Amino acid sequence: MSFPWLKYDEWLKIYGDMVYFKILGQSFLLLGSPRRTSDLFEKRATIYSDRSRSIMIMDMLGWSYNFGLMPYGSRWRQHYRLFHDHYGEDQLAKFQPTLLKTTRSFLRRLLSNPGDFLHHTRLLFLSAIMEITYGHSVEDPHDPLIMNAELVLDAVIEAMIPGRFLVEMIPVLKYVPEWLPGAGWKRRANYVKKINGLVSQGPFEAVKENLKRGTAAPCVAVSMIEGIEDVGMNRVEEETAMNAAATAFAGGADTTVSMVAAFFLVMGMYPDVQKRAQGELDAVLGGRLPDFNDRASLPYINALVKELLRWHLVTPLALPHMTSEADEYDGFYIPKGTIVMGSSWTMLHDPDVFDEPMRFIPERYLKDGQPNTKLRDPWDFSFGYGRRVCAGRHIADASLFITLSSILSAFDIKPPLDNEGRPVKLKAEVTPYFFSYPVPFQVRIVPRSKKAEHLVRDTELME
Repeated sequence: MSFPWLKYDEWLKIYGDMVYFKILGQSFLLLGSPRRTSDLFEKRATIYSDRSRSIMIMDMLGWSYNFGLMPYGSRWRQHYRLFHDHYGEDQLAKFQPTLLKTTRSFLRRLLSNPGDFLHHTRLLFLSAIMEITYGHSVEDPHDPLIMNAELVLDAVIEAMIPGRFLVEMIPVLKYVPEWLPGAGWKRRANYVKKINGLVSQGPFEAVKENLKRGTAAPCVAVSMIEGIEDVGMNRVEEETAMNAAATAFAGGADTTVSMVAAFFLVMGMYPDVQKRAQGELDAVLGGRLPDFNDRASLPYINALVKELLRWHLVTPLALPHMTSEADEYDGFYIPKGTIVMGSSWTMLHDPDVFDEPMRFIPERYLKDGQPNTKLRDPWDFSFGYGRRVCAGRHIADASLFITLSSILSAFDIKPPLDNEGRPVKLKAEVTPYFFSYPVPFQVRIVPRSKKAEHLVRDTELME
């Protein structure tokens, strides 16, 4: 099933907002309405907050430090609490200067080499989270830490493809010697695991050393380390801090990259939306680039961000939960170990809620020019559910706002041209399986004017 969320959406339309099925003895439960996700993920969170364990990702690739994939329990709560304390909504203000600086560096790279916009986008978010988390400013797109993180992220995405690695179904294969014929996957996994160790531990250890020397730049890792009473002796607290920081770096960037890639695609598909957004920016900004203080004055841009969250779901089924014990709900018996999925795609493409759900219409989130608070909010469905909701969602939202508004202030995004100079019609196609990315595409990215071009170039003088 290449696009499972589409098939599951069909089932939910046929059988109702709760569908139970089994595959090879494994129980699955689909939830297709806000009432069901609220009843189970929120009101019965103690039962519905566990995770199933991926042998390939957690063991073979060494992603056991990612608390987003950890089993539900006291260890997970320690990680989540620490992460929330340092990356939560009330911390956003101190991250804004870094997000603004890295976004403007991104604009300059886009101006110099617009054809490589997807690579620039990934570098943008990895460099931003690297500086926020470890105080390491990335100037070189070939920075080893960035390249290592990209390698690990690509390997994890591949491992999420159902059936890609047989070890998920036959766990004993993880003990196969890597020198055995046919064990190339094991050699590759061991290599990625080694690199993953550098990604998760190296920057944190570097911050510790810089703290000893008195040269550490202010960052989240410094705050975490300073909060540990006896650094070097309290291994549990130190490991928790290292894991939380590594999760932010290695796990937080790629989903935002997918969103911005979808933004480039949708702007090339909907020029009228682009013009309206630019009109609002021009009226509010008066010929300068945006900053975070402008957000409250940009209702259409905020509506565009919401519509992007609805229209392009990076994880259309969110991250699956698992029941930690058996339960009875609404007359149904739900076994322990059942994988429970909230079909975010279904809830955000419901034609009874969203008129023409496949179209990109930011106006749906406005009423008389102000936010339409009565419409189902993608924020509640795009970042997961219950106690396992994405802890980095506030940074992701802030990053999307400043990135999208900055791009639209400075550039026009247009469809590519064919050999005869005619615009090529872009299609909204995405990759299959668990993570959804736009299928590779091209757009033309050109400065809106000479003034816009100078604005982008002059940002270097402001740093």
